[in-house]
Amino acid sequence: VDPLSAEKGFWGSMLGIGEFYYELSVKVAEVCLASRSRNGGIIRVSEVKDILTQRGTKFSFADSKSKSSYSEDDIITSVKKLSKLGSGFRTINVGKAILIVSVPEELDDDHMEVMNVAEDDGNEAYGVVTTDSMERALGWDEERSNRALELLLGKGMVWLDFIAG
Repeated sequence: VDPLSAEKGFWGSMLGIGEFYYELSVKVAEVCLASRSRNGGIIRVSEVKDILTQRGTKFSFADSKSKSSYSEDDIITSVKKLSKLGSGFRTINVGKAILIVSVPEELDDDHMEVMNVAEDDGNEAYGVVTTDSMERALGWDEERSNRALELLLGKGMVWLDFIAG
């Protein structure tokens, strides 16, 4: 049984959510799963909000004039409700950004540090991390940097770019 497509009343009572968070959780899950192949299952809350707005969903955000509104905080709450299903949905803070992780992989401190380096565009281009940038920012040796990157690469959460020259 797909808990998110089952009758709202049953799962709403099981997860402790009303219709609003039920509908929002379904929309957030759809965005996260649809974008997983391009982002490795890690997406900013603000990007989810933008995608939902672009789709023209029946919801509108708090900065609009509509009666039905929700905020990035509501998206975060809906992800917390989804996490009760044990499906890997959770939020993490990386630098100044709040990200939704939709893969059931547990990230340790080293992996979070890699993501912080990628978030800090003072090291490389935004979203780019190299073993050199980790050495500069974190003081790590090449072995530790490679170990952290290999797990993220193996899980499809990061990609390896080859630069000629």
